[in-house]
Amino acid sequence: MQEPIKILFLCTGNSCRSQMAEGLARYFKKDKVMAYSAGTHPKGIDPLAVQVMHEIGIDISKQESKHLQTLQSIKFDYIITLCDSAHQACPMIPGKTIHVGFADPPRLAEHAQSLEEKLVHYRTVRDEIRVFIQGLPENLPILLERKKQ
Repeated sequence: MQEPIKILFLCTGNSCRSQMAEGLARYFKKDKVMAYSAGTHPKGIDPLAVQVMHEIGIDISKQESKHLQTLQSIKFDYIITLCDSAHQACPMIPGKTIHVGFADPPRLAEHAQSLEEKLVHYRTVRDEIRVFIQGLPENLPILLERKKQ
């Protein structure tokens, strides 16, 4: 059996999208992927992200929001930026960097009139990230090739 690849999911705040990606990868791809997440400016885990992940049976409440620098001793096979800001601010770190942007659930939910309306946005992004994660690691070479074009 091949050793799992190390993937860092990077966002600005490491509060929502990157946390969901880490949790989904650990749940669905634990034999193929060692998942980590970090932020360029971490600000704690978003409780609504925890809630929508719990709805699908994945507990991310024990994950920590951490700064990219705390993981600098790990040699990642891939760094996947999930937000435009992190993609632009991503320092040159060893590994193959791929950008796969997802909308920001808190920003989408900004004008929601109710908690349920907010959760709709979080669920939508969670499900988009899940589709992406389910294609790992097989889709990574394709994404790298697209990046070169």
